[in-house]
Amino acid sequence: MVKLLRNVVLILLLVIFISIVLHFRNRERDTVSALRAQATSSKEYKGVFIREEEPVSYSGNGTLSYSVSDGGRLSSGGIIAQVYPSDEQVSINREMDKLTRELNILEMIQNVGTLESAQPSALSDGIKEDYRSLMYSRDMKDYTALQSSMDDLLVHLSTYQIITNEVTDFSQQISDINQQLSALKQASVQPLETIPSPRSAYFVSYCDGYEDKYSEETLGSITADQIENTNDNRLTDKTIVGKLVDGYTWYLAVVTDNSRKEYAIGDRVKLRFESSADTSTAQITDIRNEGDAARSVMILSCSRFNSDLVQHRTENVEIIKGEYSGLKVPREAIRFLDLEEELYDENGKKYEGIVNTKGVYALKGEQVEFKKIDVIYEGGDYVLSAEHMGDSDYLSLYDDILIEGVDQLGK
Repeated sequence: MVKLLRNVVLILLLVIFISIVLHFRNRERDTVSALRAQATSSKEYKGVFIREEEPVSYSGNGTLSYSVSDGGRLSSGGIIAQVYPSDEQVSINREMDKLTRELNILEMIQNVGTLESAQPSALSDGIKEDYRSLMYSRDMKDYTALQSSMDDLLVHLSTYQIITNEVTDFSQQISDINQQLSALKQASVQPLETIPSPRSAYFVSYCDGYEDKYSEETLGSITADQIENTNDNRLTDKTIVGKLVDGYTWYLAVVTDNSRKEYAIGDRVKLRFESSADTSTAQITDIRNEGDAARSVMILSCSRFNSDLVQHRTENVEIIKGEYSGLKVPREAIRFLDLEEELYDENGKKYEGIVNTKGVYALKGEQVEFKKIDVIYEGGDYVLSAEHMGDSDYLSLYDDILIEGVDQLGK
């Protein structure tokens, strides 16, 4: 009898355990946590650069030695380039410029006044500041400032070596450089021609034949066919020195499908080109089409000017319309529920009305609650919802979103 009772109790306990497990398994829900995520709304296009440009030419006899890099700024009368009889003479003059700069730096370090006023702590601070400036100039791709920062850093480092007795002086290096310069001067000749800039402008060392076709005057007449048929070529004419670019404002023309009014004049967007890791802020100045909004010509204006942005006439560009941050919600979890909301009539009078509201069901302990969402971005299989801090009616960070297993009553 005792054994029978024991077996019955064990069976009952097993049944109770199984029923509890099945109960909890039946109550398990497929959920996902509401976490912050970022998304970018962008599209890629073929872009055509439009600038105010004027070609610069010369006789074509001799070899050019440029005094300014692409994207560099010229003052009125500033030297664009010098013409030498051969490539060898160009190399000689470049080497002389390099050695002269090194000589000037070493003589500055050797200057008695520099050494007498130098203090280790001040030099140490100067080295740190030069390094920061050098890194900043590198990141900004300001190569003129980069060279200046490198020279300053070299002066401070070398002076520190002398006053801490790591080296005696740089007299031998100065003597060697003077000997090299003397030998190079004997082998060098005067330039055949010097090419000055007629006005203040930026410089680019090539021409592509579009200089008179694309300008501010032609912005209103550029067609979609023109943009699509423009090629990124460089002329090989030996008389071409390059071109002057007036001002730092330039334009970009693209062909876009604007049938859904995705873009509007005055919108500000960001541009990311293949040739540069940096982004440039631009403003849409014109959108027009020839009867087909799917092939609209869009003109954008930008004022960020550097050497990367003058290397091409056409380039693939990513136009970033918006960058969004919000709570990521799976599209399959979105539901609609009729809720009573405060509304206003045409006279501004408040009244209670029923609104079909977009949201999700969220699991709160054992309870299921409907949480509204405020969609700010739509991806392929998800949306981003804006966070409404302090408003419990809206989805919050870390809420458990129910994917399935709920009906309109949240059961």
